[in-house]
Amino acid sequence: MSLTITNIEFELFRKLIESECGIAIGDEKAYLLESRLSKMLVEQDCDTFTQFYHKTQADPLLKNKIIDAMTTNETLWFRDNSPYIALDEHLFPHFSEQLRAGSKKQIRVWSAACSTGQEPYSIAIKANEFAKNGKRTELLNGGLSILATDISSAVLFLAKAGRYDSISISRGMPEDLLNSYFNQDGRVYTLNNQIKEMVQFQQVNLMKSLNHLGTFDLILLRNVAIYFSVEFKIDLFRRISQVLNPGGYLILGASESLHALSDDFNRLEYKQCVFYQLKGDGLENIVG
Repeated sequence: MSLTITNIEFELFRKLIESECGIAIGDEKAYLLESRLSKMLVEQDCDTFTQFYHKTQADPLLKNKIIDAMTTNETLWFRDNSPYIALDEHLFPHFSEQLRAGSKKQIRVWSAACSTGQEPYSIAIKANEFAKNGKRTELLNGGLSILATDISSAVLFLAKAGRYDSISISRGMPEDLLNSYFNQDGRVYTLNNQIKEMVQFQQVNLMKSLNHLGTFDLILLRNVAIYFSVEFKIDLFRRISQVLNPGGYLILGASESLHALSDDFNRLEYKQCVFYQLKGDGLENIVG
């Protein structure tokens, strides 16, 4: 049995992974691919990565397991903080006014590549805090709908449960919000039903059509596109623009940008958060 991947085998799996989910694996990542797939190779009773590759061609479930293994699921609560300040101080008041004025019946938010749920649940908690602190309830009771998606069925299973260990909780969750929104049972913290019910989870491959998801007022696609090729990024942002409502917003990761990738958006800034608004008449830049 050989658990060392050859150059030819690396190319086979690299093309397979990029064709299935868009993740571009650089030449320097051969060891990463080898280390993440070796256990699966043994489980499938294969002696080489070539045998394992041929087995995947007849087994769609095995392909899904490979994508699960290669997907980076790095996440934490209220990641980077500045997008949540922009939500609380700029976007939520704007959305709340739209609901109050009747120009919107519901605000739809999409958290793409949501991993184990920290981002969409952070949004839901922030919306609840916004309503509680400002005594404005427009975003509650169905006013705000959050769709959270990921390509990995494994992480979605964990996200739906809303159960986190002490290590996961310690990564960004403030103590006051922990006490307000979680119930502790030993070393496990379970999110309360009020917040869980604000989020719906769905398995979505970003390479496929997004039209079935409907349209959104805000999309968060954070720290995801960095793993894709330039060609795929251009296509993805074009399709993202097609599922945003007029004047809708897009938030990327702190190190990501639409520069040279899309002309469909205006770049906005609120305090330290850079985000984007779908181009249209009468939209103004905001600098905070």
